[in-house]
Amino acid sequence: MEETKVYMDHAATSFLREEALQEMLPYLKEEYGNPSSIYTLGRQARKAVDLARERTAKAIGAQEDEIYFTSGGTEANNISIRGFLKHYGEKGHVITSAVEHHAVLDVCEELSEEGYDVTYLPVDEYGLINMEDLQKAIKEDTILITIMTANNEVGTIQPVEEVGALAREKGIIFHTDAVQAVGHIPLDINEVKADMLSFSAHKFNGPKGVGGMYIRKGVKLAPLYRGGAQEKKVRPGTENVPGIIGLGKALELAVEEIPEKMDQYIHMRDKFIEELQSIDHVILNGHPTRRLPNNINVSFEFIEGESLLLALDMEGIAASSGSACTSGTLDPSHVLLAMGLDHQTAHGSIRFSLGKGNTSEDVEYVLEKVKPVVERLRHMSAVNHRI
Repeated sequence: MEETKVYMDHAATSFLREEALQEMLPYLKEEYGNPSSIYTLGRQARKAVDLARERTAKAIGAQEDEIYFTSGGTEANNISIRGFLKHYGEKGHVITSAVEHHAVLDVCEELSEEGYDVTYLPVDEYGLINMEDLQKAIKEDTILITIMTANNEVGTIQPVEEVGALAREKGIIFHTDAVQAVGHIPLDINEVKADMLSFSAHKFNGPKGVGGMYIRKGVKLAPLYRGGAQEKKVRPGTENVPGIIGLGKALELAVEEIPEKMDQYIHMRDKFIEELQSIDHVILNGHPTRRLPNNINVSFEFIEGESLLLALDMEGIAASSGSACTSGTLDPSHVLLAMGLDHQTAHGSIRFSLGKGNTSEDVEYVLEKVKPVVERLRHMSAVNHRI
């Protein structure tokens, strides 16, 4: 098996940083108490969970009692959207975008089947929604807007501050899937003005299987399932104490490192993009500047993205063809199609995502390997006569 020399799929998942692991370890062994118990072991676990909640709240400018822990971003999205609508009780109008993660899109499709009126905002060639489209889409019975902060595939950052301001002005609840943004770009809930926000630990070097939600004070959610009083009954079930501790520590450190990290990633990203665009028939996907600092998504025309991924893997390079949640499907990316790419070009798309540990030398190595691999695959391609 070829050893992975360069890992550039941090948008799919990131490694657990050592500082978070060290804080988790005692709670995986000797500090095994249930935080709902009143004896010493339980109280110690509760204290650790409370510290993680405090760190998480501080990282996004929230209050501690506005943070709820979940199993990850998918559950956070489901609880936020469905929990709010369940409490609201009436089948009103919901607005989302055509480029949301499936953890939002699939929920919205189900809502349509259940009788909700759902509007899917189109995006431009960069993957951006238009605020005029949003304004025109609002109806008298619009009760929820759910627009992601940053796209998981192409990295485009949506104008969530403007969305939040408009929603607040109209008295509409605003939810944002911020899984790709939290811990990577400056994000203050008071500026975004979201009522609900979702995040996941393994995107910012925390453990897998844990995430959370910001729910603004005053916003009511009905539980989707019952059986306990944990997380104020919004997400019942014994807390994943080690995971929550790792999330809190990893997020605290990730936010501290944002200024330095952003400069480093943007420099590497822009170098990467410039060199890739020197190859013929390469298209940059997503906004050229209004994008996540660590995201590089490009389409290599006349070749299959999966073939390129496998060839890069043979060179020890890990990247992806888009969202890790949709790997294995033969369907082209719904995000790229919504941005106007044709099916064939969308199939030739690769996402490189930088993260902790990546260096300029990594970028040079990947660029050195990509160019000859692309040439070889195009020569082999059944459609190379079109080039």
